[in-house]
Amino acid sequence: MAKMKAVQVQEAGGDLQVVELDVPEPGPGEVRINVKACGICHSDAFVKEGTFPGLEYPRVPGHEVTGIVDAVGDGVEMWAEGDRVGVGWHGGHDFTCPACRDGDFVNCQNGKVTGISFDGGYAEYMCAPAEAVARMPDDLNFDEAAPLLCAGITTFNALRNSGLTPGARVAVQGVGGLGHLGIQYAASFGCEVIALSRGTDKKDLAHKLGAHHFIDTTSGDTAEQLQALGGADVILATAPSSQAITDVADGLARDGKLMVVAATADPIEISPMQLIMGRKSIQGWPSGSADDSEDTLDFSALNDVAPMIETFPLTEAAEAYDRMINNEARFRVVLVPEG
Repeated sequence: MAKMKAVQVQEAGGDLQVVELDVPEPGPGEVRINVKACGICHSDAFVKEGTFPGLEYPRVPGHEVTGIVDAVGDGVEMWAEGDRVGVGWHGGHDFTCPACRDGDFVNCQNGKVTGISFDGGYAEYMCAPAEAVARMPDDLNFDEAAPLLCAGITTFNALRNSGLTPGARVAVQGVGGLGHLGIQYAASFGCEVIALSRGTDKKDLAHKLGAHHFIDTTSGDTAEQLQALGGADVILATAPSSQAITDVADGLARDGKLMVVAATADPIEISPMQLIMGRKSIQGWPSGSADDSEDTLDFSALNDVAPMIETFPLTEAAEAYDRMINNEARFRVVLVPEG
């Protein structure tokens, strides 16, 4: 049987190890993908540290996958060898639970997660359920497209479901792995964009990405500075600091919405009166389904939205992961298989 190079976690808290595995065969309803690139996401820590419920080892992480379909299993009709595709966090659904019936495939009660329920993209090949696969435009390159399958879809989907309209004032809290994409999407939607970041070292970059205003959150009361600009119709919270999110909430305009995509464990402290006085609201948003991934990829190609990335070979996955988890990358880290 043909062999491939992959990166596995053998046990909770274990190291990322380069191993040789059999090239997987797609089962019924699955496709096999020759992986061309796989982003490293902060959520991959769930696999490395064993904090995701029901996780089984050994496991190959990775849910920001781009590549080419090179084999299809029985019953697969919508994909064919040679298709350029991507696979994101959403790894399939059961089609029968209440969430699926409502079209909310991401919250399927029996849903699969790429790189957690089954092996992901830290490998030269992977298999995925056909419904988890998204078609990728020809004019996106594999390396840059990979982070769009998680960081991209998360910010794009949150913004387009926030109720904003062209001309809305959107504040993006954090100019990092999520935020630098959120700025680009908000600008492409025709919004007035305000970038929020600690210090001024990212000010020029924020403007280059499409921000019309920049607020240094260490320079004074951030909420007051937002209100001086008229208040934000939407605040997209991307930086994983509950205190920082708390501090910007009063920057919302009347009927404003705080969209939270930064995954933190600590509570956001907002009183009922802060919401009542101004009819403000808070909403969280996950990534999205394969259809949402296709929308994200298509929109990104049409509007030249692209992540800033650093690439590493599979053999340097451990070093690449450390660079991501220690917040040293600017801004997304991508593994590129040598095969």
